[in-house]
Amino acid sequence: MLISIIIPFYNIEAHIAEAIESVINQTYPHWELLLIDDGSIDSGTSIALEYCNKYKSKIIYLSHEGHQNKGLAASRNLGLKEAKGEYVALLDADDVWLPEKLTRQVEIAVSHPDVAFISGASLYWYSWKGKDLDDVIIPVGCEKNKVILPPLLFFQLYPIGKGAAPCPSGMLIKTEVLRRHEGFVEYFKGEFQVYEDQGFLTKFYLSDKCYFSGDYYDKYRQRSGSLVNEFQSTGTYLKVRLYFLEWLEGYLEKNSIHNNDIRNAVSIARKQIKFPFIYKINAIVARIYKRIMVD
Repeated sequence: MLISIIIPFYNIEAHIAEAIESVINQTYPHWELLLIDDGSIDSGTSIALEYCNKYKSKIIYLSHEGHQNKGLAASRNLGLKEAKGEYVALLDADDVWLPEKLTRQVEIAVSHPDVAFISGASLYWYSWKGKDLDDVIIPVGCEKNKVILPPLLFFQLYPIGKGAAPCPSGMLIKTEVLRRHEGFVEYFKGEFQVYEDQGFLTKFYLSDKCYFSGDYYDKYRQRSGSLVNEFQSTGTYLKVRLYFLEWLEGYLEKNSIHNNDIRNAVSIARKQIKFPFIYKINAIVARIYKRIMVD
């Protein structure tokens, strides 16, 4: 079973080699790595090309026409277009995998061939900056080690539910299903691309069988300057969330999803933005939930 690994990168010269090495060191041998250059102007491009030259049959370099910066979703879609594997695995260019990541997830895929989406917990990685900093394992906020039928996860997991969502670097996705969902949602660009993963995840939650392991196989690097860190520090949360909900309402309408429970959940999320004090209460509840899960 071939796995197509997609790593988009943009001005991440300090970390991209470590991400690539974590793929090369996988115990599962049947993979191809697609390095998607999203218009980098640092040495990340030359680092990627060096690996492509060294591993010509395994690592492929791709770039947008004219070396454009087109954003995360467009870069992932470029990789998806060229992917030859039965499954796609995502890895952010500043994260790393544990060596057994693909082996363990392929075992799950073989055991549950009707599952379209597989993921698990993630290690929120602080100690890369210093051994005195503690890492935190964050499990996905749903039942573990079992097949979950749609649309349960839509209600359980962020951004509609309160449970922690999976990190992109922990995912393994059936290629044919991802293509049927038209890939990654390029609607989420610029300041809104922090919700890019929530767009395609929502499609799976609503229509496909998913499986979440209680184990973690990726290290999610916590750093200043990351997309999520900038998003949290600029105070644009409600604006971006409203943008997502407007997309979601359009998606439900386009696909004739008229389930009352789903519609009501979206309506409640809308009201939380219209009345921010409700959001603040829910945010407090979410933090308490997260702390309970960590403890």
